[in-house]
Amino acid sequence: MATAPEKLPSQEKLLTDYVRRLEKLKDGRGLAHIHLSKLLPFNRRDQHVRTAAGNFDQLIKDMNGQLFALKNADLFFFFKTNVKGQVETIIQKVRFLFGDDPLVEEEGKDGREFVTWYDATSQYQEIVQLVQGLADAEEKRQTEVRNRMDARQRLKEKQKKGEPLTPSVLAKVEESLSRADLSNLVRRQFICRVDSKMVPEQLFSELFISIQDLRETILPGVNLVSNRWLFQHLTETLDRRVLSMLMKTDAVSISGDISFNINIRTLLSDQFQVFDDNLSAARRGAIVIELQKEDIFSDLSSYLFAREFVQTKGYRLCLDGLTLETLQVIDRERLGADLAKIVWHPNLADGGDDVQATIKKLIDRDGPERWILCRCDNREAIDFGRAVGIDQFQGRFVENLIAEDGRRRDLLKLKRRIERSSEPQEEDA
Repeated sequence: MATAPEKLPSQEKLLTDYVRRLEKLKDGRGLAHIHLSKLLPFNRRDQHVRTAAGNFDQLIKDMNGQLFALKNADLFFFFKTNVKGQVETIIQKVRFLFGDDPLVEEEGKDGREFVTWYDATSQYQEIVQLVQGLADAEEKRQTEVRNRMDARQRLKEKQKKGEPLTPSVLAKVEESLSRADLSNLVRRQFICRVDSKMVPEQLFSELFISIQDLRETILPGVNLVSNRWLFQHLTETLDRRVLSMLMKTDAVSISGDISFNINIRTLLSDQFQVFDDNLSAARRGAIVIELQKEDIFSDLSSYLFAREFVQTKGYRLCLDGLTLETLQVIDRERLGADLAKIVWHPNLADGGDDVQATIKKLIDRDGPERWILCRCDNREAIDFGRAVGIDQFQGRFVENLIAEDGRRRDLLKLKRRIERSSEPQEEDA
C-alpha cells in the first residue's frame, strides 16, 4: 500500500543543510543576502517575492547559483564568484521593483541595507552563525504557532461542552457587551457577481459580528447558542451595538453598499429610528437589511409593518437563510422582499434535474439580480449557481477569488513597473 509522502522540508532546513555541505566547497563562492523582510508589508507579499526570485532562474539553470526563499521573505543566493557581476546586475533590477520603498530610497541610512554580501572563503563562520540564527528563529515561530493552534482547539472543545446560556449568564454577557469594544469583531464578506472565468465583481458587502470570536473574547467558557430564545435576545443586543458602531464612521467603515442582519424587533425600535435619522436618503439606498426567515414567521404582522417602513425609507430588504426545503413554501415575491439568499448545500446539486429545473424557473421568473447563493465554500457552488441562472455569490470561495484577482492585478502592476524601468532613458539634447 502506498504511503503518504513525507512533509517537504522547509527552505530554512534546506538552507541549513546547504551551508553545512558548503564547508568543503566554499572556495570561489559568495552569498548575497537580500533583505526583503525589511520592505513595507505591502511590498513583500508572496507574488512580489516570487517575482524577485524569478530573476535568478537563468543563473540557477546554468548551475552558477542556488537560491533559498525564506518564510520572512528574505532571499539567500549562493553563487560562483566568477558570475558576481551578473548577480549584481540582477540585484539592481530587483531594486527597481521596490524603488518606492523606504528600504531602497533610504539605503545606507540607519542600517538600512537592501543586500549584504559575503565571501564564503573568508566569512564562512559568519554565514553559519547567520543561517543558524534564522533557523532557530523559524523553529521558535513554528512552535509558537503550534501552541496557539493547540490552545485554540482546546478552547473550541471547551466551548462545545461549555456552560449553557442561562438568564444569569446572559446578564453577564450583556454587561460585558456594554463595556467591550466590538469594532475588532466586525467582519466583512462581499457579495459578488462572478463571470464564467471566475472573475469577481464586488456589488456590496455584508457586515456582521463573528459569534465565535465574540464567545472567545467575552465568555470563552459559555456556549452562547445553547438556548435559542436567550440567544435571540442576545442578538437584539448585538443589533443595537452594530447600529451604534455604524453611526460612528471612525469605528467601522461603511463605505460602499453594505448589508447587515437584524431582528424585526430592532427594526421597530427607537435605536433604529435614531440610526435612520442620522442617514441621508442617498445612503439609505446603499443599505440592504437582511432578515432571517424564522424571525419573519414568528410574527408575520410585525414583518409586514417593518417591511413597509424600511422600503418606504429607501432601504432594500433581503430574505436570508433559504434552503432547498424552505424554497418550496416561502415565496420571496409574496413576502415583498427585494432580494433573497439561498444557502449553498451539496444537496442542491445532488437533487438532480428536478431540483435544478425548479430553482431555475424561480430565478427566470424574478431575474438573477434578486437572488444570491451564499456560503459558497467551493467551485461546485459557483458552477451550480450559474447553471440555474444565479450570478451573485457570497462565501469563502468568493473571498478567495477576490484575493486571487487582487494578486493578478498586483502582478500586472509589477510587470508594468519592470517594463518602465527597463525602457532606455532619452538623453537630454
